[in-house]
Amino acid sequence: MPIARMPDKAEIFYKDWGSGQPVVFSHGWPLTADVWDKQLGLVASSGFRAIAHDRRGHGRSSQTWDGNTMDTWADDLAALIGQLNLRDVILVGHSTGGGEITRYVGRHGTSRVAKMVLVGAVPPLMLLTENNPKGTPRSAFDDIRAGVEADRSQFYLDLSVPFYSGNREGSTLSDGARYAFWLMGMQVGIKAAYDCVKEFSETDFTEDLAKIDVPTFVAVGDDDQIVPIEAAGLRTAELVSGAKLKVYPGGSHGLVDEYEKAFNADLLDFIRN
Repeated sequence: MPIARMPDKAEIFYKDWGSGQPVVFSHGWPLTADVWDKQLGLVASSGFRAIAHDRRGHGRSSQTWDGNTMDTWADDLAALIGQLNLRDVILVGHSTGGGEITRYVGRHGTSRVAKMVLVGAVPPLMLLTENNPKGTPRSAFDDIRAGVEADRSQFYLDLSVPFYSGNREGSTLSDGARYAFWLMGMQVGIKAAYDCVKEFSETDFTEDLAKIDVPTFVAVGDDDQIVPIEAAGLRTAELVSGAKLKVYPGGSHGLVDEYEKAFNADLLDFIRN
């Protein structure tokens, strides 16, 4: 398996398909690089080099006890980009992965970055605070932690429904899509899964967003039940200078069905032009 070794000897698994300008994908929680397979295939077959890694603690990467932090994940991404000697990179991040690539820019700049795509991403801040009145109450994240600790298998299976808006009238969410979500979740070490809740909910990316100085596409579904767009995508589009925003009617948090098809077309158009 392709492996990048980090300074602390942790191993980061990655997929590397095709050739051309690199497009690097960062996945959401509690998933793995496999969630990007359709997009990887699309991009690689369209003349780009498609790369996606399993975040530390997830999938086929090392399940370290320490280091399950946004800073470490951003540094792992920087190490991967450096070891592969990638330049003119297009960064694509979904949900927590959107936080990862945003923190990467905050810590490492954009000297190797050409464009960014943030889809259903957690920046600037998910948590409800006095200064973030449209955020989500801490109790919701406490419930997620409790679910991970108590019976994560059933919790992930249940979570797949709102993740893909399977609880909406007319949904065509398949059992297969739910089981794929469950399988990826069960590959995440429970320590990383638990720690990540704090990282994606409490990390403030406001200063990182201010450092983005490359063309940026912000994509959000207006039925995102996991990362509400008012506190996340819409606010991010305001904070990133010149960002292109697209709101997908009926779009869920996860990419699925017609929403995924529309996003894929827009992704390809953005990275080509």
